[in-house]
Amino acid sequence: MSFQHFSRLPLAFRQTCRRLGVPLTRFVLLVILRTQRMQLVQSRADFVGSDCLASGTFRVSTSRFGIGQAKNSNCTPLGLHRVASKVGGGWPVGAVFKSRRMVGYTWAGCHGAAITNRILWLEGLEPGANRGGHVDTLARYIYIHGTGDEPGLGRPASHGCIHLSAADLLPLYDLVPCGTLVWIAA
Repeated sequence: MSFQHFSRLPLAFRQTCRRLGVPLTRFVLLVILRTQRMQLVQSRADFVGSDCLASGTFRVSTSRFGIGQAKNSNCTPLGLHRVASKVGGGWPVGAVFKSRRMVGYTWAGCHGAAITNRILWLEGLEPGANRGGHVDTLARYIYIHGTGDEPGLGRPASHGCIHLSAADLLPLYDLVPCGTLVWIAA
């Protein structure tokens, strides 16, 4: 994989990591809701310099209901998260999931399925903002996952999750470990 130079991680991301004492991970996923894009960056130096390499920008779809942290809002939460667990490794492209269990295939009658291919389950790291109580990202089942509506990527369409194409999600799933930091910004 070739990497382009990416000079800095967002200031708000770096400040939040410092405030919470969260160390920089080898990879960081930056999700920008305004542009419906996600960028994968790889740390190249220490956290102080925040010098990174960008390895890719991906079209995503986030919530059609907007930004929000609250349970049952169907909104995409903001802030610092990490990949808490990964689901779906080893299943073929087109696997469809319900409650994190494989239930069928897109080519076998599950066209337009909501959750496909792989799941990166997110956990909020900011107490009171996206962790704990009625704002808990993990308890809200917020994922980065595949979708049966790939032509719709690039515009808000989800119920809070971050949708990604199979072509982008499968290699990303194999590359990033659990614990990888995810920054979601407006």
